[in-house]
Amino acid sequence: MAKHDIIVIGAGIVGLATTYHLRRSRPGLSVMVIEKEDAPGLHQTGHNSGVIHAGIYYAPGSLKARLCKAGAEQTKIFCEENNVPFDECGKLIVATDESELAALENLRTRAESNGLGIRVVEAAEMAEIEPNITGVRAILSPASGIVDYGRICRVLRDRLMAEGVEFRFGTQVLGLRETADEVAIQTSTGDFSASMLVACAGLQADRLAEMSGLADDFRIIPFRGEYFRLSEQAGNLVSHLIYPVPDPSLPFLGVHLTKMIGGYTTVGPNAVFSLGRETYKGNGLVLADALRSAVFPGFWKLMARSVKPGIHELRGTLSRQVYLDRCRRYCPALTLADLKPYEPGIRAQAVDRDGKMIDDFLLRQTARTIHVCNAPSPAATSAFPIGAEIGSKILEKIAV
Repeated sequence: MAKHDIIVIGAGIVGLATTYHLRRSRPGLSVMVIEKEDAPGLHQTGHNSGVIHAGIYYAPGSLKARLCKAGAEQTKIFCEENNVPFDECGKLIVATDESELAALENLRTRAESNGLGIRVVEAAEMAEIEPNITGVRAILSPASGIVDYGRICRVLRDRLMAEGVEFRFGTQVLGLRETADEVAIQTSTGDFSASMLVACAGLQADRLAEMSGLADDFRIIPFRGEYFRLSEQAGNLVSHLIYPVPDPSLPFLGVHLTKMIGGYTTVGPNAVFSLGRETYKGNGLVLADALRSAVFPGFWKLMARSVKPGIHELRGTLSRQVYLDRCRRYCPALTLADLKPYEPGIRAQAVDRDGKMIDDFLLRQTARTIHVCNAPSPAATSAFPIGAEIGSKILEKIAV
């Protein structure tokens, strides 16, 4: 059985950022990354909107707020050092009518409490900087930007491999067994062991945590985020990221316009329960995934209290016109012909036994393992400081 100092499960951006910190801090350690896919960043990392968030939405003092601000800065530095393109295009959060102004003001106060350089944009200025956007007032976040997080993962993989980190792609973890001295990892391509283990398994986080006895009080509930890509004619309608004011009755940020590094614009996502955790080509039933949600009491409690927002999101899935109407509230120039197919994303949302969505990052640990059990947005933006926090916890337990 091959023995390493540290094994990291998961080659998404959080797992790779953790490995990056470990390598920077202790170059002499033997580190291996296990990933069930054939390349890095193929799930949540490669299916998000690519936004570098500034940290506007998050409660002051929360882990999300602190790590997002630091992560945005570190992501840009990494991109500059490694020739990864990014665009600090800025974000407008738009109040489309008077009823949203109070919520917009709350966001302004929260952003200032988080130490962010934002400013209020009135309707006249908005018409100048974004003539295709309609609203009564907006918040401008100049530091928000876009990047291809999948590309960051590929750069990290190449750098880490060049520095001696071993990668095992196409390798699925089948079991974990922890003893006083090590963690044994049974996989589809052989057995390994390590002094310490980090699991950054995203959509499969609860399954991995369950192997270490850490998942009795939460479950990953997958939510499908459906996007459209704007037509070439509509692709240059905006120069900033355009977000609505979040509806407090809905759990996510709402359908937004996002410039992409590839030179096009997407619109989305909505959020509906996914019948499978990795069903990107269609929301087909994956029995094992659906049953795992259905047998968890928190799932039904969440569904019971989410009937209204659930119907709201489902209407957008069933009707492209409904989806369009939500976009037209702030971008009336859009037409049905502008909404072209685009691959969805699936968000791993941890839910507790009371049916509450766990809002902040959730780490669980045993003597020799750390599991990232919940890493919701802005996890991609925050990946480098998250990786540093996890890596520091691991290194505390390994003798120099």
